Amino acid sequence: MLDDPAWWLKPLSEPQAELATDAAGLSSAEALSRLSRFGPNLFRDHKERPLWLQFLSRFKNPLVLLLLVASAISALTDEVADFLIISVIVLLSVTLDFVQEHRAGKAAESLRHSVSVRAAVIRDGRQMEVPVTDVVPGDLAVLSAGDMVPADGLLLEANDLFVKQALLTGEAYPVEKRPGALAANATDLQDAANAVFMGTTVISGSARMRVVKTGTGTAIGAIADSLTRQPPPTAFEIGTHRFGLLIMRLTVLLVLFVLLVNALMHKPWLESFLFAVALAVGLTPELLPMVVSVTLSRGALQMAKKRVIVKRLASIQNLGSMDVLCTDKTGTLTEAKIRLEQHVDPQGKPSARVLELAYLNSFFETGLKSPLDEAILAHENIDVSAWKKIDEVPFDFERRRVSVLLDKGNGRLLVVKGASEEIIGLCTAYEELGNEAQIPLDKANRERIHGQHIALEKEGFRVLGIAWREVPPDHPHAVVGDETELVFAGLAGFLDPPKESAGAALAALKESGVAVKIVTGDSELVTQHVCAQLGIAVTGVLTGKEIAQMDDQALRIKVETANLFCRVNPSQKDRVILALKARGHVVGYLGDGINDAPSLHSADVGLSVDSAVDVAKEAADMILLDQDLHVLHDGVLEGRRTFGNIMKYIMMGTSSNFGNMFSMAGAALFLPFLPMLPTQILLNNILYDLSEVPIPLDEVDAEELRRPRVMDMNFIRNFMLVIGPISSAFDFLTFYIMLTVLKANETLFQTGWFVESLSTQVLVIFIIRTRGNPFKSRAHPVLVATSLAVVVIGAALPLTPLGTYFGFVAPPVQFYAILAAMVMTYLVMVEVAKRGFYRWYRVAKPIYR
Repeated sequence: MLDDPAWWLKPLSEPQAELATDAAGLSSAEALSRLSRFGPNLFRDHKERPLWLQFLSRFKNPLVLLLLVASAISALTDEVADFLIISVIVLLSVTLDFVQEHRAGKAAESLRHSVSVRAAVIRDGRQMEVPVTDVVPGDLAVLSAGDMVPADGLLLEANDLFVKQALLTGEAYPVEKRPGALAANATDLQDAANAVFMGTTVISGSARMRVVKTGTGTAIGAIADSLTRQPPPTAFEIGTHRFGLLIMRLTVLLVLFVLLVNALMHKPWLESFLFAVALAVGLTPELLPMVVSVTLSRGALQMAKKRVIVKRLASIQNLGSMDVLCTDKTGTLTEAKIRLEQHVDPQGKPSARVLELAYLNSFFETGLKSPLDEAILAHENIDVSAWKKIDEVPFDFERRRVSVLLDKGNGRLLVVKGASEEIIGLCTAYEELGNEAQIPLDKANRERIHGQHIALEKEGFRVLGIAWREVPPDHPHAVVGDETELVFAGLAGFLDPPKESAGAALAALKESGVAVKIVTGDSELVTQHVCAQLGIAVTGVLTGKEIAQMDDQALRIKVETANLFCRVNPSQKDRVILALKARGHVVGYLGDGINDAPSLHSADVGLSVDSAVDVAKEAADMILLDQDLHVLHDGVLEGRRTFGNIMKYIMMGTSSNFGNMFSMAGAALFLPFLPMLPTQILLNNILYDLSEVPIPLDEVDAEELRRPRVMDMNFIRNFMLVIGPISSAFDFLTFYIMLTVLKANETLFQTGWFVESLSTQVLVIFIIRTRGNPFKSRAHPVLVATSLAVVVIGAALPLTPLGTYFGFVAPPVQFYAILAAMVMTYLVMVEVAKRGFYRWYRVAKPIYR
């Protein structure tokens, strides 16, 4: 609950004494002092834990705790060497995981801050922009259309301010706000007409506010737990979770099997327990979270170089999996350099009167200026000093028009500008050039004007209708009901040149398996004209009116073939996205407008641009610094590279590594001793993990980037069932050679198998990392160097004094010769099996969409 629930009822000087500042705002020093006192302006307290606590939290892993307990028991039973070795290996493993993931997280956080929402405040007597988190009580904040309100506060002045606060109150429509005292019973948020609240959105108008509450003291902070919920897991996150469950189930089964067999064979209980736990550690993909974090963070850094800033790391993989992109045409297909080219009267002749009325409407409108408004104001400078604004009816997507009520001293005029078909429908008369008489707008004249409108659209012009109406001099306010019996003045035509690079970018996305669907409020004729200029094939058109008449089932059928959705409002955009998702598509949405937030939330990956309004940037998963489809295409490829590298680690863990651990469990059935000591298993595991750390740096084959891919557990399981047994077969061949050819005793057997298992499971990365020829697909030099170094260390360790602490002995020379032959044969067989698997899988169930 708020500690002061009705603070907006108190005079400005009362809510908090420290709010009393002059019109120059706070000084920078005072703002810094208050930030230290009140804390950052966040819904929830996100205090970062100290690094040492973050590090210690890594030891909460049950397997790590089991190992530490086991090492302690070893120390108590005078096995000091085992105690030291296990402790050091566990410490190294946890440290490696922590350092890599921490660095990755810091890099990603830095990128997110670079596109964080900012607030306009007045400090030191001048207006400046600061991060929303730095806003403090007492700040003077400046609001304009499209802004998110940065904190709770009282209005000092407001100009036709309309705010959407459905997040807090559930009110469907924007409400008007104005400064001033309220009645004593105005204790609910809905009644607080003189206050604005953090997280709400300015739809139109402008204002200055004095910040009263920040952070957890705000109205939204009081209900943050109910509003702040985790976004739904992505397909990739679900897939990695299922992968973890699969491995854990297999691990539990194998560990229980080993414990049972060792108990039946009366092997030492402590050694058996340590062996089982070490086996579980070897099977568990404990580096997966680190590999995912590092790979995603590296992907985010690479995308930042290509002008795409990632706010939510998991969305990188969704971008790579995206097979449908929904976007408006402005800025993507066109240059977003809109020019006013024509202003014509109802007879189709150039008209200064139409330009003047359009200029007055755009100049005095206080809502978010559209590119069309900016084009009107830039076309010609018109003196408006004789006019005074009285009121306005802001634009909305249902009416598709905006009205301003103006006074010139000798009368008042309502000037209306909007979608031409809507404007014509509200008119009862029209002006004729050189004739001040108003001519009735009969059916024939309507059809003639409509024909002019169609002709302009066919030439690629975006068209607005301009109309007006005289009202009594004492008419106090403009309301929607005033927009009737208008006089039609004429049409304004705008051109937005096609973007030369758009055709090539769309072709590149299509080649990469991403279909682009244009979702726009413009007419179908204008959109088709732009598509024709760019050579884009139109496969189907749906208009907003047609969508409104369809149920969800019918829409799901139509969205598959249509690629132009025209004259659609925000709720219809949302329906299109949800219909595509229901068809099994991974959908991206590129939007920058005040009403794009629902669609950005609904899409699998929400994309916005740096110039977008606050509410769109806040809702987006990624921010494009350039509104260019080429930039987006680069981001898609980077997302696929990221996914490909994560899949390499997963496929390694479910094939060779799993095969080796399965062999280890199987060996317990017939060997009178442990096939590998617990400390040897742990050493094997950490050396293997070290070889995998450079995977995020690796390149991904061009074939992997051609089509979107999703996490497919059937594919992973089948790959494991094909490659894993080959690894196990060579392990059992090693057992045979060690026992019959080399007549190995217990220590030599364990040494030989340690070297063989480490060599095969590390070197197989060069086979698994590519679907093609491993000699043609070059691995990253760091991955090559690390992998070879780990194999050399594993092979040389038994020959060193250090090896004796792990229970190793020096193998005979012929062992290394046999090992080399076996490893080469193993790699060849895995390559053959891999190619056969991919050929079969493409026929049985294509991996690519």
